[in-house]
Amino acid sequence: MAIVFNDTLRTGNDLIDSQHQELIARVNKLTEDCRVGTEKLVAVQTLGFLMDYTNVHFADEEKLQADNEYPLLEAHKVQHASFVKAVNELKDMLDEEEGPSEAFVEAVKKNIVEWLLNHICVWDKQVAQFIKEK
Repeated sequence: MAIVFNDTLRTGNDLIDSQHQELIARVNKLTEDCRVGTEKLVAVQTLGFLMDYTNVHFADEEKLQADNEYPLLEAHKVQHASFVKAVNELKDMLDEEEGPSEAFVEAVKKNIVEWLLNHICVWDKQVAQFIKEK
């Protein structure tokens, strides 16, 4: 289930959109590398690769919001923290398994893919609109 970056996901902010394209590419790699039966090391490395970029993206996005005095910055940070928590829970789940299980793959879809799509379409579009109107 690869995510395709399209106009539905476009916020209109070049920085946010370019980083979302990279984030989506990493999420797609994670879903590809986390099929049932994949070697554990591959899944662990890809999950780490995603988390590294997520930290960069969230820091940049939160700085952009702070610089523009975005009124919902703290709520946005809570959203980001929930994603980080979900990724850490996936890492813990994977640590306990020999490799990606069906439950792990489903958790990736629910906690990574669905969260990301919702976050971009709701939260990040609001940020971009606020900055554009400022």
